[in-house]
Amino acid sequence: MAYTLFLVLLAVFLFMFISNYTIGHAAKGKTFNTISEIGKNKVGLVLGTSKRLKNGQINPYFTYRIDAAVALYQQGKIDFILVSGDNATKYYNEPMDFKRALVKRGVPEAVIYLDYAGFRTLDSVVRAKEVFGQEHITVISQKFHNQRAIYLAEKNGMTAIGFNAEDVAGKNGLKVKIRGYFARTKVFLDLLFHVEPKFYGKKIIIKPKTDTLTFQTHSAQLSCWLKPTINS
Repeated sequence: MAYTLFLVLLAVFLFMFISNYTIGHAAKGKTFNTISEIGKNKVGLVLGTSKRLKNGQINPYFTYRIDAAVALYQQGKIDFILVSGDNATKYYNEPMDFKRALVKRGVPEAVIYLDYAGFRTLDSVVRAKEVFGQEHITVISQKFHNQRAIYLAEKNGMTAIGFNAEDVAGKNGLKVKIRGYFARTKVFLDLLFHVEPKFYGKKIIIKPKTDTLTFQTHSAQLSCWLKPTINS
């Protein structure tokens, strides 16, 4: 019995090690820390996270991703920002939180698109292609997260690079990294079992908008298509 348990734990450990190594190796040379290093893409895909921590303080992961997206846009490295996050209930809306913060930092509403069905990194990446029509993207998150997103993008026929937002040190950063190790392992299970996004929906073309009314219409329509219970 003990020997069987040992073999099972060993197999799990090896699977996690191989998964993490493979994803890190595949993304080597595709993530960048400085604006001058990174190339240009039409769209920057910001991966969502909660605005606040459980204690009510602002989530540094949120702040640093905003900083990274603003820097890329201001330096002309992206033309549009696609924010993909969770909008599971009408009281929790990651994309809208990001949009408000980006606009406050000077990013025009007309270049911001929202994906309310980015429940997981897999959903965010696949929907960027299948719903928003992007085959070349710049992923915006912390490096460890970017590597996973790039791997998923390439497995779904996309080319992707990542701009690394500032990382978070300390206890909170360690917790996220540990979860990230398990998430990388789950990537291989998702690919093995051909897991797809929870929602797809009508295609949305990312292009210059004539006014903010167009932006609001896009957002409202997407919310209705994918989240019929949001306004209930």
